[in-house]
Amino acid sequence: MAIFHLSVKTVSRSAGRSAVAAAAYRMGERLYDERCGLEHDYTRKGGVEETFTLIPEGAEWAQDRQALWNAAEKAELRKNSTVAREYELALPGELSGAQRSALVRAFGQELVERYGVAVDVGLHAPERSGDQRNWHAHVLTTTRQVGPEGLGEKTRILDAKATGPGEVEKLRESWARHLNQALEREQLPQRVDHRSYERQGLDRTPTTHLGPLVAGLERRAMAEQGVAPERPMGLLEAMARPEFQPVTERGRGNVMAALGNRIRDWSRSAEQALERGVEVVRQVAGGVEKALGKVPGLGQVAALFRQEQQAGLSASLASPSVQRGLADSAHADQTAKEAERRHELELKRDLALSRKGPSLSR
Repeated sequence: MAIFHLSVKTVSRSAGRSAVAAAAYRMGERLYDERCGLEHDYTRKGGVEETFTLIPEGAEWAQDRQALWNAAEKAELRKNSTVAREYELALPGELSGAQRSALVRAFGQELVERYGVAVDVGLHAPERSGDQRNWHAHVLTTTRQVGPEGLGEKTRILDAKATGPGEVEKLRESWARHLNQALEREQLPQRVDHRSYERQGLDRTPTTHLGPLVAGLERRAMAEQGVAPERPMGLLEAMARPEFQPVTERGRGNVMAALGNRIRDWSRSAEQALERGVEVVRQVAGGVEKALGKVPGLGQVAALFRQEQQAGLSASLASPSVQRGLADSAHADQTAKEAERRHELELKRDLALSRKGPSLSR
């Protein structure tokens, strides 16, 4: 399913990083870094589906990737300078390669027009051993405006404490809009929201981005524990399988959050089904009471009927069998095989958690 992810990072010289090296790695190319005198060769790096560069009008020289990023390095004189900025974007697997490319191109063009910078894009496919839905893009931009004669003024709006957070929020909102428009054009039902669960008013626990190091540790632990998740299952879903025990604190926290969210989702579905059932019974009971009230001398009978049906309804709805039946109806749109598998996973997980510690609660 489509997910929202946009992170904004900096390529900083103080961290020992180079804009030329960053571009070579993300674009899967061989670039020579004139400042360091090093050649960065990532032509054998797999997974790079497409690359392209977007530039302001008249700055054709910046289409040369090596010239662009060496110019970005030369323009900065301080040892702690920010030499490039990176936007990491999650892309919907529901879209085709051409559609994902057009989506990122539209967002990249907005960055060009908004800041006057050059935008270098690398579209990446999922890793063979990773989550097969992990289509994503790395978008590198200069930190200075780009013109026909070279690099110009520094773009400060994203760096300043007074304006940076608000500007990032606008970019997140813009990326969500681009995503939803692309999904809508293809008549896909999924939609994303750039806001946090709390701001959306949702009773859900957010998970933490694992990062490549932690994700690698968890995948290695899966191999050691004999767990082979089927594709295209995501890493978090695989980690929540009852036969696997996460080995990192971040991994365990994410599994607990995911299980808690799943329980909340099921609880809400059961509550909605229960409310629908109650409404149906009330409508039927109301019709019976109305009919009795029209018969002379049976007004008292109608009142008694109302009391009895309310008491009976409460007792009936309190019955475990009725509650289970109503809860099951909330998932009637799913196949029997999927329902059976989820139920089995939940029982195994609850049993494992009960043996190791306190159970999950809302």
